[in-house]
Amino acid sequence: MYFAALLARTDDGWEASDTELDNVETLTDLADLARESSVSEDTVLALIEQEDSWFAVVRVDGEDDPRVYVSDAVAARRSSYGAMLVDELTGRDEDPGDELDSLDLDGTEDGEPEGSAEEVDDAEASGPAPHGPLGDDALLDDLGVSVKELRALDGDALSNIADALGCTEVLEAVR
Repeated sequence: MYFAALLARTDDGWEASDTELDNVETLTDLADLARESSVSEDTVLALIEQEDSWFAVVRVDGEDDPRVYVSDAVAARRSSYGAMLVDELTGRDEDPGDELDSLDLDGTEDGEPEGSAEEVDDAEASGPAPHGPLGDDALLDDLGVSVKELRALDGDALSNIADALGCTEVLEAVR
């Protein structure tokens, strides 16, 4: 079971809203969703948690590229939203098979093992995820959650992050 919420910083503090990730297929989709909830292009945090197994924080500041932290890449890789984030962070979402010039007439790349380019891409994409945390572990540093504190979080990590940001009640209201 997932829990996902958006925390948008405003002049009056933080505003929280729960969010459905049904239409989110890429990090860009998630960043766009976060930007829609932004007040005057201020910081928005997308918080995702799966049953105390793993959590992720995606920070969107205006039109800057999103910054992502995943607490446990191996555990996250076992779920669709976690796998999306891990793939984005590791570059596995890029499809090298898109270059038609690099393909032989039979659809395989030079020196590629037997099987179609698609089968090889699928096998590479399903390879093991890096162990442990992945991404930008300093993304909350300026908001009061140090790298050491972020890496030490487990259990109800999102509540601990909300405590540090001073918006526990706001987050709990959307749970």
